[in-house]
Amino acid sequence: MKIPKRLQPLVEDGMVDEVVAQLMSGKEAQVYVVRAGGELRCAKVFKEAKQRSFKQAVQYQEGRKVRNSRQGRAMAKKSRYGQKEQEQAWLNAEVDALYRLAAAEVRVPKPFGFVDGVLLMEMITDAEGFAAPRLDDVTLTAEQARVYYAKVIGDVVRMLCAGLIHGDLSEFNVLLAPDGPVIIDLPQAVDAAGNNSAEMMLERDVNNMRAYFGRYAPELLKTDYGKEIWALYEAGELHPDSKLTGCFAYDTTAVDVDDLLAVIEDAREEQDEHLAMLARNEQGDEED
Repeated sequence: MKIPKRLQPLVEDGMVDEVVAQLMSGKEAQVYVVRAGGELRCAKVFKEAKQRSFKQAVQYQEGRKVRNSRQGRAMAKKSRYGQKEQEQAWLNAEVDALYRLAAAEVRVPKPFGFVDGVLLMEMITDAEGFAAPRLDDVTLTAEQARVYYAKVIGDVVRMLCAGLIHGDLSEFNVLLAPDGPVIIDLPQAVDAAGNNSAEMMLERDVNNMRAYFGRYAPELLKTDYGKEIWALYEAGELHPDSKLTGCFAYDTTAVDVDDLLAVIEDAREEQDEHLAMLARNEQGDEED
């Protein structure tokens, strides 16, 4: 097929030998099957911000590290430079996540490089060598559902041990390869330690998977891995090989309202001090 404009630099640099076909076009990117190094791979071409329909919610970006304070202030102000930096940070998020997760032995597509908004990565195939289906496109037996659910939960644990939460995990972004589920689509990956919504997103990811696999093995609907995993993580007791039970004991102790209000007031004062410090820094920059 004709080489798309965005893939031309990779062909010229020798990273891609041939563009075979377009695999899919989604809200975030277009994906092509390419030949490189004697094997088929995927080239994920991220769309420009104005062409994407996925909203870069602040909720996902909270806690992500920036290169320096100038970059952080520019992104917060949403200046032209800040928007450019924010866009680059968003694109880099999936690349960084793939490398981190592959190193943590999470089953994700192996990344091979990232050039000018194009991510070159492993092509996930089925047993016949065709593009692997999404979980939403397959029908499972009860036993398969149990095995694959355990595999996904294990990968969620390994992700969290590596400091990341998928943030948008569902049957639509898990492929089914011969060796089991493969997690894909990570541009919104959440920093577990720095995001106030991390617990909620982890539980949502796990509950989405529970609901999907529970269609085929209803007993899975009774599990509560999300809260169990997060409790172990908060206690510093979560490890890649942690033995989970799928059960969680809820705390029924009455809340001390006065103590809770005091904590809220302390947090408010701390936030006010932080905002005042940022204002002083920005005033100093303008004077310079």
